[in-house]
Amino acid sequence: MGKWHEIASFPQRFQKGCSCSVAEYSLKSNGKVRVQNSCKVDGKMKESTGTATVKDKKTNAKLTVSFFWPFTGKYWIIDLADDYSYAVVGHPNRKYLWILSRKPAMDPDVYTSIVQRVKAKGFDITKLKVTKQCP
Repeated sequence: MGKWHEIASFPQRFQKGCSCSVAEYSLKSNGKVRVQNSCKVDGKMKESTGTATVKDKKTNAKLTVSFFWPFTGKYWIIDLADDYSYAVVGHPNRKYLWILSRKPAMDPDVYTSIVQRVKAKGFDITKLKVTKQCP
């Protein structure tokens, strides 16, 4: 839960032109998770709200997210810092990937280590693009 800054991702058409991307997760009273994504496009804030459902109750690492019913996407947490300072979200088809951090900047050594691990998991890191942050 909480606020996460997108550090890098595989570019997606639904994020075209985005910078300063942030995702905020909060628990709803029905046990589902509210997902509030925001970014700047041409200097204006763009927001999208969705709902996530935990699919793996043992680890809470596999979620299904919907921004537009009836379409859903698989969001799997594939890497997570022990202190929750970063998380990596991917899709089992390896076409989607987001590196998220609690802060808008990430230590370069931590970033490099994450990239090496996602590469070892079969993700094509040549598709990974660093997200422009806001000052």
